[in-house]
Amino acid sequence: MVVMSLAAAPVEFREHTIATDLTGGYQVVPCDVNHDGKIDLIALASGMSELVWFENPTWERHVIARNLRGMINLAAWDMDGDGIPEIVLAHEFSMRAKDSIGIVSLLKHNGDPRELWTITEIDRLPTSHRLRWADIDGSGRQVLVNAPLTGAHAEAPDYRDKVPLVFYRPGDWKRQVIDDALEGLVHGIAIVDWDADGRDEILSAGFNGIQLYKAGANGKWTRTEIAKGDPAPWPKSGSSDVAVGRLGNQRYLAAIEPWHGNQVAVYRESGGAWQREVIDDSLVDGHTIATADLAGDGSDHIVAGFRGKPQRVYIYGFDGKRWNRQTLDDGGISAAACAVADLNGDGRPDIACIGSATHNLKWYENLGPAKRTQR
Repeated sequence: MVVMSLAAAPVEFREHTIATDLTGGYQVVPCDVNHDGKIDLIALASGMSELVWFENPTWERHVIARNLRGMINLAAWDMDGDGIPEIVLAHEFSMRAKDSIGIVSLLKHNGDPRELWTITEIDRLPTSHRLRWADIDGSGRQVLVNAPLTGAHAEAPDYRDKVPLVFYRPGDWKRQVIDDALEGLVHGIAIVDWDADGRDEILSAGFNGIQLYKAGANGKWTRTEIAKGDPAPWPKSGSSDVAVGRLGNQRYLAAIEPWHGNQVAVYRESGGAWQREVIDDSLVDGHTIATADLAGDGSDHIVAGFRGKPQRVYIYGFDGKRWNRQTLDDGGISAAACAVADLNGDGRPDIACIGSATHNLKWYENLGPAKRTQR
């Protein structure tokens, strides 16, 4: 049991291990796979040839598809309204653009999601790396956003090339360009209704910092720079991953910086500009960041994990003056990704993380506010 002794809102967690053999664990996606009202976990491991999901509450393992190589990301959404999500998967990925086919495939169940799913190729775009569903026009109909890691001709360490950002409408799956002007590397994207108009926008995090994309009524996209990220010289500049949180009625951004970086940075708006504050610079290969109201007090905590030793997951809470860091997992998981969802149906957001070097999948049960120790 881990007690989160945050000054503003202490929270208590209990750790549960689901799997220990997920070679190269990279992404965990919470969703109700079998339409039983419980949130299951899809686990993507880049070193495996099988895509698997774990059924809540027993966490029995089921294979979705086999004979896959270089899996890197997926997005799940119920396209046909049958209560079971379709999955879009990016695979055949390589860090070397010239070796990265970047296949994007649609996976559909065949009546029983516990059995093997049908897989159909949609597109090939080198280094396809981050997939997310977004409602860009407020219609309720989602489009699939695909953010490749680099341009097709990029080479380490500078990755000097234009990076495409594209989307697809389900059905025709025709690739449509959002932007092709970013340079270097784009590592993370987040989908958010930025201006509360019922339409989703896209935040990207990369060498060019944090950018905001909005679809116009005419089908054209606008891009606005939110922040430049880490001010260090290229290629150590910019951001790696981004999430949006709230402190009461005030919005903030939380970011890992720079790419696979050592910093957790918080951006808060003041005078029309986003002011950067580094609240931690001790991460080693930082790779995941999320926000959630873990204490139920109206303010979001930050969850950040890193893959390098000593391999930790931290939680940060704001007490009105400063951000306080506590350890959720100390050395037990090389967190490539963490996600937040209510896994046991008690109304509290829990945390699930998947480890790359540690090959494991865990969930951390939110037990609610901890009792303060009397002094």
